[in-house]
Amino acid sequence: MSKAMRAPLPERALRVLVIVVALVLAVGPVLYGVVLAIRPFSAVLNAPLDLFPSPSEWDFSAFGTAIRDEADGGFGLGRFIRNSLLLALGTVVASLAVSVLGAYAAARLRYKGRNVVNGIILSVYLLPGIVLAVPLFVMLSRVGLTGNLAGLLIVYVSTTIPVAVYMVRNYFIALPESVEEAAIIDGCTLPVMLWRVVLPIAAPGVAATAIYVFMIAWNEYLFALLFLVQKRELWTAPLGLSQLTEISVPVTVLLAGSIIVTVPVVVLFFIFQRFLVSGLTTGAEK
Repeated sequence: MSKAMRAPLPERALRVLVIVVALVLAVGPVLYGVVLAIRPFSAVLNAPLDLFPSPSEWDFSAFGTAIRDEADGGFGLGRFIRNSLLLALGTVVASLAVSVLGAYAAARLRYKGRNVVNGIILSVYLLPGIVLAVPLFVMLSRVGLTGNLAGLLIVYVSTTIPVAVYMVRNYFIALPESVEEAAIIDGCTLPVMLWRVVLPIAAPGVAATAIYVFMIAWNEYLFALLFLVQKRELWTAPLGLSQLTEISVPVTVLLAGSIIVTVPVVVLFFIFQRFLVSGLTTGAEK
């Protein structure tokens, strides 16, 4: 019999109560938002606390209004999501391409000043974004990279590389060095060993880092506002969602837009959940 089953009845009841309360607090607001989003705006005004609308009352027009372009009477959220998706995926690819090499060097290679370099990487990661906003804007404005997605992509990559290097480095440290030594004895060069031996073993950790970087780029608001405020057609999903908070926008459209923006991250999490859990565990074991 498991330890949980051997626990006294009051303890088991308290445990169940805590889990139920946690679920209500975490999932309750989300479900309430979904219910409001699929109801007509007039019905929400008349009975905002009606949590169980009949299927005949369901109305998904708010989702279409949020996604459609402004020319079609919508708020353009579909275009903003596409911009965010391009930025987030580009950030993941570019950031991991640099971070994997940097993390392996920080974890395995012996060179003068190694600890200092690792400390600098960590210190950059700890700096708040608002501190880097003005220097990045000035530098990119001088080379004409403000007001476009390419400049914002550079900003996202530069701000996510430190955290990606720090995370992947922990996974590389947790890997047994004997595997790499065996590959070198078999004649593998460093690039071949990194690609064919190290990366397949560290795949869960790299996947966990990729999801984390994707979430940072997907939810980022400050730099997007700073670089794209004058280019509405290039807005990202957080910027597009912020416009739905205006008093003239029905609350059903706001909630529908919030749900639409949340779906890609939730889907990504469930697809790579196995890698995420395994990767976080690998990093924690070390």
